[in-house]
Amino acid sequence: METLPAANYYKPAGIPLRELMEVILTVEELEAVRLKDLEGLDQEQCAERMGVARTTFQRVLYAARSKIADALVNGKALRVEGGEYEMPAVRRFRCSNCDHEFEVPFCNGQRGRDMVCPNCSKGPVQRIGSGGMGRGCRRGRGFGWAGGGQSGENTP
Repeated sequence: METLPAANYYKPAGIPLRELMEVILTVEELEAVRLKDLEGLDQEQCAERMGVARTTFQRVLYAARSKIADALVNGKALRVEGGEYEMPAVRRFRCSNCDHEFEVPFCNGQRGRDMVCPNCSKGPVQRIGSGGMGRGCRRGRGFGWAGGGQSGENTP
């Protein structure tokens, strides 16, 4: 997972939150859906990107799709939280001016649009690739298939 999701909570419109049941989708379940259904990768590629066995990826994907279907069909809120994941230790960028490629630590607080190239001191720079996975500054542990014991459904 390159970044945490921009939004981590989805609910049916017009129903007060206190009246809704919740389904918990882990960060790695969301990543499985993103890789397979949004990027269109095959299961081998997805498993490789997530650093898990293909059978593990398949279990995570099926669990995610089941939870999403439950939330949509039964009018439940969907919360993205927890799980077992690591964020990239570095981000890779390329300068649009001189094509220089460089890495920036993940948690330096800068965004690509705010950066200039260290080679030519110009910009803009664009993010490329996913960088190296490792002990980045954002790691998650919590509920989910590998985190232990969360059923994926709560009441408020």
